[in-house]
Amino acid sequence: MAVTFYNLKSESGLKKLNEYLFTRSYITGYQASKDDITVYSALPSVPSVEFVNVARWYKHIDALLRISGVSGEGSGVTVESSLVAEEAVATPPAADTKATEAEDDDDDDVDLFGEETEEEKKAAEERAAAVKASGKKKESGKSSVLLDVKPWDDETDMKKLEEAVRSVKLEGLFWGASKLVPVGYGIKKLQIMLTIVDDLVSVDNMVEDYLTVEPINEYVQSCDIVAFNKI
Repeated sequence: MAVTFYNLKSESGLKKLNEYLFTRSYITGYQASKDDITVYSALPSVPSVEFVNVARWYKHIDALLRISGVSGEGSGVTVESSLVAEEAVATPPAADTKATEAEDDDDDDVDLFGEETEEEKKAAEERAAAVKASGKKKESGKSSVLLDVKPWDDETDMKKLEEAVRSVKLEGLFWGASKLVPVGYGIKKLQIMLTIVDDLVSVDNMVEDYLTVEPINEYVQSCDIVAFNKI
């Protein structure tokens, strides 16, 4: 079941995440997965030690990404940017009992033994044909990618670098959350999430044909794929 977090850039959002991680080592499951990468990328900076559980988890995921990467599939996680009521915790909402009761009432009104009209038969046949046709279509898979984009030096304008990266528009390419990560000697790299449709976009070709050629290479020295996970 998918997990949802709200407004992780706010203190209240971090507090909820901190409570969630009190009894957990990872966002979902018992190993690092793309769910951890999604939440990790949604955080704008290194969490304060005030949120001890988030800080512990963040440090661990950061180390994994630097050393070996993360390959676990996960169970699915959503990060919303808007504020929600305090009742909205990092778990899916309970079913609306009133709506369920209303549906039950509607079911009581249905005549289960009435004769099927010609129109109903035709509609049922059309629906069956549509379902059968849709079943033959194979949906193209998608992948979630975490990309490291490195500048030339500490004088590179990182805001313009990110604008240049996001200026790449391709069918099947969707840019996500990003943040700046210190590398050393005053230099920071851009870490950015993206989702691709596998049949339409090759990350290697995108890096070679767009991100490391003019005019973007005025800001970008190199790009590295930190994590690549099928969705």
